[in-house]
Amino acid sequence: MAVTEKQIIASVKKGDVKPVYLFFGEENHTLDVLSDFFEKEVIPEENQCFDQTVVYGRDVEMSAIIDIAKQYPTMPTSTHRLILVKEAQDIRDWAPLATYLEKPSEASIVAFCYRDKKFKNAKVQKSIAAKGVVFEKARLYDSQVPAWIVGYISEQGYTISQQSAAIIAEALGNDTSKIANELSKVFISLPKGGAVTNEIIERNIGISKDYNVFELQNALGHKDVMKCNRIVNHFAANPNDNPIQAILPNLYSYFIKVMIYQQLPDKSQQAAASALGVNPFFVRDYQTAARYYSLPKMAAIIGYLKEADLKSKGVHNTGTVTNGEILKELVFKILH
Repeated sequence: MAVTEKQIIASVKKGDVKPVYLFFGEENHTLDVLSDFFEKEVIPEENQCFDQTVVYGRDVEMSAIIDIAKQYPTMPTSTHRLILVKEAQDIRDWAPLATYLEKPSEASIVAFCYRDKKFKNAKVQKSIAAKGVVFEKARLYDSQVPAWIVGYISEQGYTISQQSAAIIAEALGNDTSKIANELSKVFISLPKGGAVTNEIIERNIGISKDYNVFELQNALGHKDVMKCNRIVNHFAANPNDNPIQAILPNLYSYFIKVMIYQQLPDKSQQAAASALGVNPFFVRDYQTAARYYSLPKMAAIIGYLKEADLKSKGVHNTGTVTNGEILKELVFKILH
């Protein structure tokens, strides 16, 4: 069974350390958490100047890392020497590491943080796994982000509703480092145990609680014509804050899920949530939309979305029609 970041941290805190660690993947927030832990807590603070080395992959050769790893701790109170390699994806030659790991120093810990991609050197990865810990964290699917936000905010000592988490996810995507950074702005002014509300999100992150693609989806799903027009007019008046290139993929994903829901043999909340790849909390939104739109209408809507996408890219558009007007026409066609 794959090890988790929490298990790695717990083991190190208990003194169960390995001579080498490799952290890699596209979910950078978790990699940053591990990197920060190793940098701040593995070597006692008073010994870090002597027995801790932090380097960056673009600035160092593997041979230099190994030379440091072969040295013994300087301070009498240090049990280990730590070499933390950030941005390890920039290291050019990994081959010397496999040789070192045939007999690694028991007095050194080498931790590699390899961001944004998979580790592709199978031989070296096998050598690391045999002597230490290999940890991969894949980027979250879009459908997993709201739950991650809820869990992350809870870990920090705050609360948030599923709907508010969905608004953040829709606006910021699945880059958890970016999300965590934006949420840090919220936590500064919020007392522990406080709720991250839509108003707080708008004030601190700049995501409008009333004018966002999540609210537009909700309004379309309920065929709320007045609300749809109010939102789309706001989008058209503020195109830089609400680019059509970000809105259309979200609407396409939303209506595809409505089509899938319409054809599910088992429409129970849990079964539908699994089939759609969404939190069970949101199944009722797709259930409502499915009542308002027939399957033939849904097929037409997918066509409208593709047509709007082409127009926004200049196809069948002489340049006189703005993206705001394209969006208004799209919403009118969907509703009527």
